Amino acid sequence: MYRIGIDLGGTNIAAAIVDKNFNIVCKRSVPTHTERGADAIADSMADLCFELCSESGIPESEIEAIGIAAPGIANSRDGVIEYSCNLPFRKYPICQRISEKFHGISTHVENDANAAAWGEAVAGAAQGTENSVMITLGTGVGGGVITDGKVYSGFNFAGAELGHIVISAGGRKCGCGRLGCWEAYSSATALINM
Repeated sequence: MYRIGIDLGGTNIAAAIVDKNFNIVCKRSVPTHTERGADAIADSMADLCFELCSESGIPESEIEAIGIAAPGIANSRDGVIEYSCNLPFRKYPICQRISEKFHGISTHVENDANAAAWGEAVAGAAQGTENSVMITLGTGVGGGVITDGKVYSGFNFAGAELGHIVISAGGRKCGCGRLGCWEAYSSATALINM
């Protein structure tokens, strides 16, 4: 059996099929084009899954699950992207949409930095540890925390939104609407704007 991982970013959507040992079998990416809206972006994500299966010769019936790493507040319990300041997702049922498009395959969503932290804990640099912290730098700034071998999400699925810690009171405007967030100074977007 195989799994598909999707990294939903503000600039690109990247996806890969991995085998049971976490080896990448096939990967692709496409531009996100955030101006298209949530449904069109979700459809591109599903299309990317179909393309991966076709390219790799792996039948869709051999895909056990799809995991989505999404920026912002990802409600992993309900399969919803609650809010993403860099993407047009507001209380969007991403797992339902992708699962419906991809023949009802089990689909899960997690904050992208939490997913990265979990990936490192399971198969990467933090493998074998019980506690670790991951900081991601891209369109935004993210943070993922693993404590006692579990992803720490907090009570509202935003427990490790490190990019939205205010580092300069009254500072630069962030995509989230607040002033002085770390993301407004250290993300790729912030560096380009500077």
